[in-house]
Amino acid sequence: MLPPLATFSGTALADAIDGDWCHGDGRRLSINGPDIVTPGGTRLKGDYDRHHFSYVVPSSEPGAGATVTMVLLSEILMHLKPPAGEQQTWRRCGKPIS
Repeated sequence: MLPPLATFSGTALADAIDGDWCHGDGRRLSINGPDIVTPGGTRLKGDYDRHHFSYVVPSSEPGAGATVTMVLLSEILMHLKPPAGEQQTWRRCGKPIS
C-alpha cells in the first residue's frame, strides 16, 4: 500500500512569483521578494506576496502613477494586469544574457 502523500493528485500552486518573467513581445521583468526590475528597467519596491505582486508605475515609464498587478498561475505562467489594456500572460524565463 502506498503512503497517503504518494496518492495525492491535487493541483498545487507554484512555489513563488519570484524570478524572471518574459512576455511574447520581448518585454522582461524580474521579481525578488519585494524588489522588482520593471519592463522599463526601473528597480523599485512593490507589494509582495508569494503568489501575487503589485507596484506603482514610476514616473519614467508609460502609465506612471497607476498600479500593475500580477498573479501567479503555475510554475511557468502568471497574469499581469497593466494600467491600461487587457490582462497579459507572461512566461517564466531565464536571466538575460549580456
